[in-house]
Amino acid sequence: GSPFDFKNQLHLGVADFMPDPRSTDFTAALQETISAIHAQHRLGILVLFTNYALLNSMYERMKPYFDGERILLLAQGKSGSRTNIINQFRENHDSVLFGTDSFWEGVDVPGNALEILFIPKLPFDVPTDPLIAARMEEIKKSGGNPFFDYSVPEAIIKFRQGFGRLIRSKTDTGAVIVADSRLSRMQYGRQF
Repeated sequence: GSPFDFKNQLHLGVADFMPDPRSTDFTAALQETISAIHAQHRLGILVLFTNYALLNSMYERMKPYFDGERILLLAQGKSGSRTNIINQFRENHDSVLFGTDSFWEGVDVPGNALEILFIPKLPFDVPTDPLIAARMEEIKKSGGNPFFDYSVPEAIIKFRQGFGRLIRSKTDTGAVIVADSRLSRMQYGRQF
């Protein structure tokens, strides 16, 4: 359960029009979508990436756009310490913050500094990571399905943690936008 009234405090959107996140067209479409959302809704946006490669790529692509619009673009690993980034984000209500792993949990920005949470990709673990690969191999050896028995449940937990960044009090409102069309295309999307 939750102490929050998500039906009245939150809107959820899934960008079904986006290419598959594993596609080469995804990055350009993501750039367009983030730009369009911010242009239409000059609100604080937190974009939660699943890896630094995409975060850095999007930062380099979008920095000139946001500079031209006189909008503060903050990025983990580029704009100072985590505390400094969060403080700047709180003070500049139309700023955009790009974060990855540690921003999926423990970030608390109540009020109107954060009104849109944007999740480009579902947060699946990298299956080639040695620890993840070992866990998946154990599941496979015991007759389980590593993807459905490990990857999906772990991604759901992280997704919920990220989702929780938006509504931090009973007066917060906002929107979560998921750009990963697998959320609605794939059978496991319902579990999310």
